[in-house]
Amino acid sequence: RMYGNNFTVAPISVLLDPVRASRVLGLEPGGSFTDKVLYIYRKQIEEADLLVISKADLLDAARLDRLQEALAKEYPGKEIIAASSRTGANLDKWFARITDHEQTAQSAMQVDYGVYADGEALLGWLNCTIMVSAEPAVDSEKLLTQLASEVATRLRSQKAEVAHLKMTFSPDANLAGEIAAISLVRNDYVPELSLRLEAPVSSGQLILNLRAEAAPDVLGNAVREGLVATAARFPGLRATVDHLEHFRPGKPTPTHRILNLAS
Repeated sequence: RMYGNNFTVAPISVLLDPVRASRVLGLEPGGSFTDKVLYIYRKQIEEADLLVISKADLLDAARLDRLQEALAKEYPGKEIIAASSRTGANLDKWFARITDHEQTAQSAMQVDYGVYADGEALLGWLNCTIMVSAEPAVDSEKLLTQLASEVATRLRSQKAEVAHLKMTFSPDANLAGEIAAISLVRNDYVPELSLRLEAPVSSGQLILNLRAEAAPDVLGNAVREGLVATAARFPGLRATVDHLEHFRPGKPTPTHRILNLAS
């Protein structure tokens, strides 16, 4: 309504980890968040135009069908796409929907900002930049996998449910701009590399982003201790924290809230 002549809005996609979603919807057992954090999770789903089950290849056909049926029942009217970047399944269909269609006018969802704020207060955030040097050079895949595992082990010991742990490594001698990247999306999920560097690296920058249901200092301790433990496994490795911040987000205070676009 305010800037409609300047651009159009594509349908909003919300990506769902299939195992996490199955647990939240009560289809499968496993670790999850507390109720107020789940309120945020469910509201993110409610806001979507397209529910994209990412990594759909993690579920067999029967489990995937049950998840799609449960999502359709709980969130009627949502378009659901089961996609996989590993197999390529339904990626073209998803991309076509967000490039060829516009978001339709609809009433904004109702949000209890008190509950939302309480849920946000239970989540800790951490951003960290680490400068790495190694003599001899190290395998970035082994380095990232070890650090992710060390951090995850310490978070599990504190019963801190992980929302996401993401890391990228950018080597200094990198004319092509390539990076290594790894992610962890659940406590019981194996850290998975999505991007790899072929050659060993002797120096570079590691960026770490972590969100989990725990106090921020718990996240900070897990990362610092995990970094020390990782460095001990690679002779000649120096890892220096260049920047680290951990915090809880403040209460959301929307500037503009249009409750009924259709009217």
